[in-house]
Amino acid sequence: MAWNEPGDNSNKNDQDPWGGRRGGGRQGPPDLDEAFRKLQDSLNRIFGGKKPRGGSPVGGKGGGLGLFGIGLAVLAVLWLYNAIYVVDEQEQAVILRMGKYYDTVGPGLNFYFPPIDRRFQENVTRERAYSKQGQMLTEDENIVEVPLTVQYKISNLKDFVLNVDQPEVSLQHATESALRHVAGSTTMDQILTEGREQMATDVRDRLQRFLDTYKTGITVTQVNIQSAAAPREVQEAFDDVIRAREDEQREKNQAEAYANGVVPEARGQAQRIIEEANGYRDEVVSRAEGEADRFSKLVAEYRKAPEVTRERLYLDSMQDVLSQSSKVLVTGQQGQNNLIYLPLDKMIDGRGSATPGSGTSGTTSSTPDIGSRVASDLQQRDLRTRESR
Repeated sequence: MAWNEPGDNSNKNDQDPWGGRRGGGRQGPPDLDEAFRKLQDSLNRIFGGKKPRGGSPVGGKGGGLGLFGIGLAVLAVLWLYNAIYVVDEQEQAVILRMGKYYDTVGPGLNFYFPPIDRRFQENVTRERAYSKQGQMLTEDENIVEVPLTVQYKISNLKDFVLNVDQPEVSLQHATESALRHVAGSTTMDQILTEGREQMATDVRDRLQRFLDTYKTGITVTQVNIQSAAAPREVQEAFDDVIRAREDEQREKNQAEAYANGVVPEARGQAQRIIEEANGYRDEVVSRAEGEADRFSKLVAEYRKAPEVTRERLYLDSMQDVLSQSSKVLVTGQQGQNNLIYLPLDKMIDGRGSATPGSGTSGTTSSTPDIGSRVASDLQQRDLRTRESR
């Protein structure tokens, strides 16, 4: 019966709440004592604690050793759990032993000795990115907002861990310095238009030189500069400037297209005229050389037979003249003064309608001279005939 249950409570002043009597007997609940005793016995058996003759452990020495052993086992498990680590295929780990560089570990299952060793494990193949945007002063003393993104990766984990305290913070500072230097040596027109690619290349090269000087172990793979813009207060004016520049470029392109169409044609015409002049020159020179050669040969023949040569020249000349002109033959006896009617109007019309290839067009001016020459030749022949008689 519980000490506070109704009934016979004559002895309740002599009992405690757990059924024990004050001033003697066991202290504490019986169940807890028994459980603690069994646990202590088990630990003593495991860790070699001594038992008394009555089966109870002697004092608290064996129990203390058992708890100490449990603590050591737990610490060993925890240490072993921390000492074994896995490095992925994309990672590397740097081990420092007593604060000094010891080794760079590759992929696989590895083991180290904390707290003597310290481990720094990082992904060395992943592309990392850092973005920045700020106002820069250009070479022509204008202010422009330049946003850029820097892509980088860890190329040397040892330098990344040991040489610089905060390498990524150093990267940010170096990026700002390189961007300000390149923007300060570039005009605003280049930054806003076609000069962004060259500017990004210059920023990447300068930034990489800074990082190599610091020995941060970081390699910059790409620098991307987004569309830069002027400050909001003057954005409209810069938009007008850009439109004017586009109009200028369009006019230049149209002028170049016109020039590309006209200049080759003019060059072709000039070349054609030059070729025609060269051909005319060669023709005249060749004809003159041929006439000179023909005259030389004719002189030689004339010296051999003057009469025959003159006769031949006369016949050739008459053949050339009469073959290219209209001819009217008049026959009659000497001493007759008959009036001969010649249809000159029809003859002139016939000459005018003749084709240029027939040679009739130039006969009007040359016919009197040729007629006089023919008449004089005939007279000379008659005189020679009379003298010979």
